[in-house]
Amino acid sequence: MNLLAVETSTECCSVALLHGDALIDRSELAPRRHAERVLPMADALLAEAGITRGQLDAIAAGRGPGAFTGVRLAVSVAQGLALALDIPVVPVSSLAALAMQAPRNGAAVLAAIDARRDEIYAGTFRFDRDGLVQPLDDECVTAAAALRLPEADAWNVIGTGWSAYAGAIRTRLPSAPRWTEGGRYPQARDVARLAAPLFAAGKGVPPEQALPVYLRDKVALTLDEQRRG
Repeated sequence: MNLLAVETSTECCSVALLHGDALIDRSELAPRRHAERVLPMADALLAEAGITRGQLDAIAAGRGPGAFTGVRLAVSVAQGLALALDIPVVPVSSLAALAMQAPRNGAAVLAAIDARRDEIYAGTFRFDRDGLVQPLDDECVTAAAALRLPEADAWNVIGTGWSAYAGAIRTRLPSAPRWTEGGRYPQARDVARLAAPLFAAGKGVPPEQALPVYLRDKVALTLDEQRRG
């Protein structure tokens, strides 16, 4: 299997290539530079693996939620490449990809991305026997102080939502979190890991059916809202 994965939903721009049993990736913090970096990073990975775009079997994309322009970019890049190559797209939750970086310590995982305006994009997960995360509930955008969690004895919390709103999130947990890390972003390598079994199971979709997930209906702020932060 040759699967290229793209993840640009946050400040981090990353691309990964699953080539047989090998997984290689590129990742960098590149705010507002994703559009200029993503395709050169992809081409560098293909060159490193010694394959061409025409040898790809599928394109995986972090579908969001996250920054509107970043989510749209990842899906658009995946659609464009897949259309040109006549191969499927495998959309993967960016929150699920983020949750993949949490430790396997028996706790449930809250993946939280800072959505600004005192809100977070939140998803809850557990690891399965294959070491992949499975959702516990629907993903949502919510005020950090109003977060509702499914029942679990212990939680790990990961993502910029924690670094921005740790105090508010802590009040929503049943006990002190077992592990936290606020400086993590979704990564393409985890998009690839989650996408591989989906593709193998025939769950790739035609490029035009690969849709971004924003969660927030209103994606643009007015000038007054921007001034208020």
